[in-house]
Amino acid sequence: MPTARPTSSRADARSAAPLYSRLFRTVLSRMDPEDAHRLVVAGLRLADRLGASAALARLTRPAPSLRTRALGREWPSPFGLAAGFDKGAAAVLPLAALGFGHIEIGTVTAQAQPGNPRPRLARLVADRALINRMGFNNDGAVEVRSRLQAMRRRAERLRAAGRHVPVIGVNIGKTKATPLEEAVEDYRFSARQLAPWADYLVVNVSSPNTPGLRQLQDIESLRPLLQAVREAADAATEEAAGARAPLLVKIAPDLADADVDAVADLVADLGLDGVIATNTTISRDGLHTSAAQVEDAGAGGLSGPVLAARAEEVLVRLRRRLPAQAAVISVGGVVDAADVDRRLQLGADLVQGYSAFIYEGPLWVRRINRGLAARRVSSGARRA
Repeated sequence: MPTARPTSSRADARSAAPLYSRLFRTVLSRMDPEDAHRLVVAGLRLADRLGASAALARLTRPAPSLRTRALGREWPSPFGLAAGFDKGAAAVLPLAALGFGHIEIGTVTAQAQPGNPRPRLARLVADRALINRMGFNNDGAVEVRSRLQAMRRRAERLRAAGRHVPVIGVNIGKTKATPLEEAVEDYRFSARQLAPWADYLVVNVSSPNTPGLRQLQDIESLRPLLQAVREAADAATEEAAGARAPLLVKIAPDLADADVDAVADLVADLGLDGVIATNTTISRDGLHTSAAQVEDAGAGGLSGPVLAARAEEVLVRLRRRLPAQAAVISVGGVVDAADVDRRLQLGADLVQGYSAFIYEGPLWVRRINRGLAARRVSSGARRA
């Protein structure tokens, strides 16, 4: 179970944009969280259509000093957006204009599915946390593939024009209606469809919101699944004459330490490219929100600063256990540049955020990138 770390006072005292803070307090926080999310995404897409993304990208472009080498390629910044925000590759380039070094879309399933009944997303404002039981709502691998293809063509034009283009990851999961015994083929289908259009591919076996999914983290189930996905992804990219997509597996914070070690050993044994740690937790330990409000929020995966301590523990454990060439992408509870820098110092190759984006607003990633760049300048000055 995750070890709680008190919510950082920086979450309330930092320089969150006053305009967004007012908007969140007076408008967004009074809306259903999923409706608010849709409104924000629609606003980003509208701004992109109106041509505002170019001006915004000039303001938010990561500093050259943040360029990072991982998974065999260069990343504009070590900080990116975790899966869950853009489930269907509907807003990749509008999000790119905010300055993310990478954007992970998904989770995408082989077949389209509506997800769990609403309401399925709740805010715990006192903890700056979220509880979600979305249930992999998405339009399915074939539809998402077509969006990725169109997005890639536009991204290449933007890159040729000197615009910031992030690394694009694709996170795949099991269709809810697919029995566990047929999960391998379900994942294989998604891998075949999406790997040629992904800069990296993630096998998600750690969401608590698809019944039985976490059973696939058992090593006996995970080994054939990862082998099958890797074979399908490599064959699809070779057929498309594309570059091989590195393959990672995303694990839960609720795994026992021995099971984390077992996953690390399996990744090393199979020669996989890395691990994303961690997903949301089913624990409710360490929250400041009242027990009644937490109960009212219902079941689902908890994310936010309360997850930070366990995410760091898993990061350190993986980094010690994995071979040096295997990447670790750390996610869970990062709020500001100090948090991201700490994960990098603890051995993460890359870092992702999500929940703080909801509370901090669209210039959040700019503040993180600027803070990271300043820390690198300061570190260099100290060494000199």
